[in-house]
Amino acid sequence: MSDNTTTTSMPTTYDPKAAETKWYDYWMKGNFFEAGKRPDAQPYTIVIPPPNVTGMLHIGHALDFTLQDIMVRTKRMQGYDALWLPGSDHAGIATQTKVEQKLREEGVTRYDLGREKFLEKVWEWKDLYANTIREQWAKMGFSLDYSRERFTLDEGLSKAVREVFVQLYDKGLIYRGKKIINWDPAARTALSDIEVEYKEVNGNLYHLQYPLKDGSGFITVATTRPETMLGDTAVAVHPEDERYKHLIGQMLVLPIIGREIPIVGDEYVEKDFGSGAVKITPAHDPNDFEVGLRHNLLQIVVMDESGIMNDEAGPYKGLDRSDCRKKIVADLQEQGVCIRIEEHVHQVGHSERSGAVVEPYLSTQWFVAMQPLAERAINDQKSGKGVNFVPDRFDKVYLQWIENVRDWCISRQLWWGHRIPAWYCDSCGEMHVSREDLTACSACGSAEIRQDDDVLDTWFSSGLWPFSTLGWPEETEDFKRYYPTDLLVTGYDIIYFWVARMIFTALEFTDQIPFKDVLMHGLVRDENGRKMSKSLGNGVDPLEVIDKYGADAMRFMISTGSTPGQDLRFRWEKVEQARNFANKIWNASRFALMNLEGVTAADIDINVKLGTADKWILHRLNETTREITRLIDSYEFGETGRLLYNFIWDDLCDWYIEFAKLNLYGADAEAKRATQSVLAYVLDRTQRLIHPFMPFISEEIWQHLPHEGETITLAAWPTYDAALEAPEAVREMELLMELIRSVRNIRAEVNVPMSKKIELLIKPSGEAEAAILSRNEEFVSRFCGTSKLTIDRAQTAPDKAMTAVVTGAELYFPLAGLIDIDQEIVRLEKEIKNLTSEVERVEKKLGNEGFVAKAPAKVIEEEKAKMADYADKRAKVQARLEDLRA
Repeated sequence: MSDNTTTTSMPTTYDPKAAETKWYDYWMKGNFFEAGKRPDAQPYTIVIPPPNVTGMLHIGHALDFTLQDIMVRTKRMQGYDALWLPGSDHAGIATQTKVEQKLREEGVTRYDLGREKFLEKVWEWKDLYANTIREQWAKMGFSLDYSRERFTLDEGLSKAVREVFVQLYDKGLIYRGKKIINWDPAARTALSDIEVEYKEVNGNLYHLQYPLKDGSGFITVATTRPETMLGDTAVAVHPEDERYKHLIGQMLVLPIIGREIPIVGDEYVEKDFGSGAVKITPAHDPNDFEVGLRHNLLQIVVMDESGIMNDEAGPYKGLDRSDCRKKIVADLQEQGVCIRIEEHVHQVGHSERSGAVVEPYLSTQWFVAMQPLAERAINDQKSGKGVNFVPDRFDKVYLQWIENVRDWCISRQLWWGHRIPAWYCDSCGEMHVSREDLTACSACGSAEIRQDDDVLDTWFSSGLWPFSTLGWPEETEDFKRYYPTDLLVTGYDIIYFWVARMIFTALEFTDQIPFKDVLMHGLVRDENGRKMSKSLGNGVDPLEVIDKYGADAMRFMISTGSTPGQDLRFRWEKVEQARNFANKIWNASRFALMNLEGVTAADIDINVKLGTADKWILHRLNETTREITRLIDSYEFGETGRLLYNFIWDDLCDWYIEFAKLNLYGADAEAKRATQSVLAYVLDRTQRLIHPFMPFISEEIWQHLPHEGETITLAAWPTYDAALEAPEAVREMELLMELIRSVRNIRAEVNVPMSKKIELLIKPSGEAEAAILSRNEEFVSRFCGTSKLTIDRAQTAPDKAMTAVVTGAELYFPLAGLIDIDQEIVRLEKEIKNLTSEVERVEKKLGNEGFVAKAPAKVIEEEKAKMADYADKRAKVQARLEDLRA
């Protein structure tokens, strides 16, 4: 498809479905997205944030990946050796939960199948949804290098995971210990702190009286979770609290259970808060756990991994924790121990994946010591050697978290994931951590060894993604060429989950930051600003949008509809506007092609004698190219979209093509050839500029235009050319456009259609304006619809005429048969009011000391020029109004 002549057989309407399938297949067959074909070019790398193999991609994925595709397509066209590496994440808890739900519908549990058979089912699920994700990527037009696709459980990444685990273990940064962790009783697994979502819950605060053993009184404590009192092993008070310091060391009797527990003094207690006494449950509260360690308290777990009360719960054994709460409160009230219940609104942790209320739970788990890993990241970020966050406010968010980071619980009680590379010898009791699978104990030689049943947190493997996907720990050619990567695009909601951990591990294992820039985007919300969710039923399927409006319309709307770091509201009418924009591009191109028959790429020559409109559109294209390139490099996609829209819709379609018709349909062969060259050149460059945003329609149009090369995907990105600057042509066109707009506005205001010819008298302000208008008399007459046109610097305002004032000229419309004089007076009064408002606005701006002090001199001069222009127009309109009133 590299014929460089035009084909004028474009259909009357654009068919997105046909074009999208055709061109994606063409790109795939041509291997146009494969990196490594430009060995002498500068590399540019993005590794895709791997979507979870839990289901279909949502509209948030569409936003995230479209922004990446814009950058990769732009850099590829700019001559870089661009790599966009695709892949997907095994997503431990999320995927296992989905598969277990499916099995439950079939009346089976994972335990019925056993680990090996269950994992076979999960791999089947993974294959199904990985294929689905690839199909969605294709539908959205993403220019991914599929030859380098990775999966977090593939052989290479598994090797990287083990290497990192063993090295961190050998350095003492991974350890196994017994701590309070976040426990998901539904999924029956540990969670890290950032996998817990806190939700405001209406609950109760229960005030309980614990009796002193000697019978001399009570100590009152308050709790939101009375069922955990069964695991209380102390009551703590502040050691300097005058109310209680004499009681420290004495014993209390735990109601219902009857266990004797001590009163301990600990500065953790706030003596001015509540009763000043706090029940201590070391096995079910992280703060209590620390108090328990300081005072050598017992750690009593009172429920099992499913949230069911265990043997330590005494008479409540077998009850669900919520049922236990109801029963124990009733019993405490009956015994007179629960003296008061208050309504209480508080934050309760919920599992991000299962939705279950998280249980603080004493458990033996594997942890990463995060503080040593965080130190270098903190120092690099503060010294300017760290990653560049866009917007930069996220730099503070990132630093705040890593400066207060806590150890990370990395073990999960699941079957799907990277199994922890630790083996236990049942003969001698030794534990071994190894890069390779073990079959015998290296200490005693026994074959009675077993691997740890737990798997690693999903984020452990995805935290290595920027370098493990490129072949690390091997020194592969890809790793040496494409690492570190250039850009990470991700939502602000996973800055802790993922971004920070990638930086930690990259610095530790590659001695480099994993990416130069991190572009943070917001969430895609519904039109009312609500977060999309299944419960609200307000989610948007990107394939549904594509089916209705086409991939290009969806891509343009979501990529240009927000600014970095801000949420985006999805509105169907905005997608429709984007589709209309695509149709505008199509129709303009179709018109142009009908007037470019037989023109080849070799025929295009813009270095010939050009008319005003030709020079102007090249100037505007040049300006737009420079600004769009700058804005894309700054990730300002919303502003980029606005510029593209304005240039294509207004400058190219509404103005230039209309002006071009005079030459295209005229008798001047030289002028026609020049305009054909300019039209073909501008359309070609316009398609290139729009291509990263709208890849399908731009390829379809470009292939019809005179061109060189196989695909627009590899066409050179337009660059700024100082030779195309044409300030005089701009001045001429601005005068002509303002004049034509003014005439059309007055026609509309007084309901005089373009089909009705009018007499138009123009009084230029000076010789330069007179020359411009005289040179372009044909344009003015055509676009203003005149029966008679007079351009005369000596022109005086005729009696009973409408007037308009533009920069550089006064316009007069004899009123005979056109308008009502009284209506014209009202119109002029309104115009004076508007002009006065503009004068006052600029005066206020220039009177602002802060603005004047900070604004560049050029900007201030521009504002002063505006004010003078508005004042001049107002004076002329005022004079005309006085004439009509005379």
